[in-house]
Amino acid sequence: MSSPAENMPKIQMKTFEGKLNLLFYNSLPPITKAYGTACLLVTVACQVGLLHPGFIAYVPYLSFMNFQVWRLITNFFFLGKFSINFGIRLLMIARYGVQLENGPFQRRTADFLWMMLFGAFSLLVLSVIPFFWSPFLGISLVFMLLYIWSREYPNANINIYGLVALKAFYLPWAMLGLDVIFGSPIVPDLLGIIAGHLYYFLTVLHPLAGGKIILKTPVLIHKLVAKWRIGAPTTNAAQPDRSSGAAFRGRSYRVGG
Repeated sequence: MSSPAENMPKIQMKTFEGKLNLLFYNSLPPITKAYGTACLLVTVACQVGLLHPGFIAYVPYLSFMNFQVWRLITNFFFLGKFSINFGIRLLMIARYGVQLENGPFQRRTADFLWMMLFGAFSLLVLSVIPFFWSPFLGISLVFMLLYIWSREYPNANINIYGLVALKAFYLPWAMLGLDVIFGSPIVPDLLGIIAGHLYYFLTVLHPLAGGKIILKTPVLIHKLVAKWRIGAPTTNAAQPDRSSGAAFRGRSYRVGG
């Protein structure tokens, strides 16, 4: 039987690891941290029986005719039952969401929040179509993040399970193919790709082709972010340079716009 003195190093190590985990969590960008935390808490609550998934599912008739408007929001926070897929989706938020918010959207918290809101709204509209209807659109929103990340970092090298190496540009399609192989529904993935491409087309591809920026972040979103002091101030933010570049290569950024 070990003595208290022998257990002290183990206790100290666990305390140190706990502090490191807390520091890592606090270092995450605000929007990604909030969304990932909400997904984890809601999914856990459903798993342990504190919350019934049917109460938060997106059902158009109940949402609009019975005025159960919370369904328009809560359905985005459920990522399915505990499984490998759940862990993968959560890791996708932690990796691709964080890289987007700390990279192309650095010091542009309002723009990142608007991207998430526009994606959620697009998914709700698309889901009204019977073929695309899904009671939970969280996986689709995560897949939208993955798609936009793949367009912002198209030449990054990705290794899937140590078996396949490919460019990040093709990662969404590779993940969709894996879902087909393992028997997971592909409609949520397709919805995410469609919503992600719609946002990327309106904000990047169309301006690169010489058109105007059709989708701008509303002033209200900027005011709310400033009022609630979410993220870093936007002074001297890195703005996208759309005067040159190709769609496949992603977009370049210049400091001070």
